[in-house]
Amino acid sequence: MRLRFLFARTCAALVLSVSTLAWAGAPAAGDTAPDDLGMTLKGTPVHLKDYAGKAVVISFWASWCKYCLKELPILYNVQKAAKGRLQVVAINTEDEEIFEKLSRAMRTLEIGMSYDPDETASKAYGVQGIPHMVVIGRDGKIVEVFRGYGESSLEPIVAAINKAIAAE
Repeated sequence: MRLRFLFARTCAALVLSVSTLAWAGAPAAGDTAPDDLGMTLKGTPVHLKDYAGKAVVISFWASWCKYCLKELPILYNVQKAAKGRLQVVAINTEDEEIFEKLSRAMRTLEIGMSYDPDETASKAYGVQGIPHMVVIGRDGKIVEVFRGYGESSLEPIVAAINKAIAAE
């Protein structure tokens, strides 16, 4: 019994160490945000600098993530309420064919939509799983990174977005 406990504890520590190492090189709060935000269906690269002077919320998402699909319309409404001070960029992590179908279905959401065919944006932002959100201030610095979050994170996400809008 004790051996099983020690083994489980060692495995948990190993998993924690590996996951910490995976995020060790990822940008964090206070860092300058990477510029690459994927590309549009027309093949146009999307860059953070395209939204200079605005706070930006980047949401990495996929069609199989039910929380992500719930989140995007909410983020659109937050963007509308911010009246030009916030831009949402939803970066789909799936292939072009799936992204094309999804973006047609979501065309009423007036948010930035891109996909990440070569995973450049995902790697730059340290995406290890979905959902993954990065809140960036108007100064281009990361305010907060949220990984694997859910509805219980709503309050800290709102606080980070408000801080991002205020950041200059």
